[in-house]
Amino acid sequence: MCELFGISTKSPIDVREYLKTFYSHSVRHPHGWGIMREQDEKTEIIKEAVCASGSRIISQTIRGTKPQTNLLAHIRLATVGGMKYDNCHPYTGFDASGRRWTLIHNGTIYSGIHLAKYLSEQCGDTDSERIFLYLLDEIDKNIMLNNAPLTTIQRCRIIDKAAVTLAPRNKLNFMIYDGELLFVHKNMKNTLVYKETADGFIFSTQPLDDESWQQFPMTQVAAYKGGRPVFRGTPHNYEFIPTLEYITALDAMNI
Repeated sequence: MCELFGISTKSPIDVREYLKTFYSHSVRHPHGWGIMREQDEKTEIIKEAVCASGSRIISQTIRGTKPQTNLLAHIRLATVGGMKYDNCHPYTGFDASGRRWTLIHNGTIYSGIHLAKYLSEQCGDTDSERIFLYLLDEIDKNIMLNNAPLTTIQRCRIIDKAAVTLAPRNKLNFMIYDGELLFVHKNMKNTLVYKETADGFIFSTQPLDDESWQQFPMTQVAAYKGGRPVFRGTPHNYEFIPTLEYITALDAMNI
């Protein structure tokens, strides 16, 4: 199990206090950390295969994070794959049209029939990376069929279809940013919350302050642009319900 943090706002907001609180949770999620942020009109990815609380650069990274409109952050508790850089989130890459996609994931894939081919292609060992490679492939297939870059609604429908395809038997909490849209999905109860502000939306695995946070809706992709919701996907019934094996494994890790 990992923790996720993301924002979509219409104007830049200061996220440094949120990040301080978020990364303080790394004592229970010690197997790596990462962030996607916008710096000097460029998308920047920073990640390390160390516990965030022991990182030499985390404090500087937080202090140096300018007000943001779109941001993703991740702390990792390894359930699949060892503690190394290639297993840290976010995962990022470009589709055939040159659009950059970035993913963070919280969960475990138990039924991986759609992802098996990526075992020989991935750089690391995680099921999360295989999800990302699968999504990029689906995007590229549709770009080729379309013979042009995809529209907003086309990208929404592809991510929606992918979530419905991958969710059965799997814990599939994710946030995906495509340079314009932030996609969010949750299929396990009480594992993702959000706060709506005057500027937009803030998402987190756990509340990060004493204000009012709401449970993010279950089993349906939502997309946000500039701090407002722009798409709701297909509601599905693939809620992930922890098995005794899953709970025992978490207990063994003192979660």
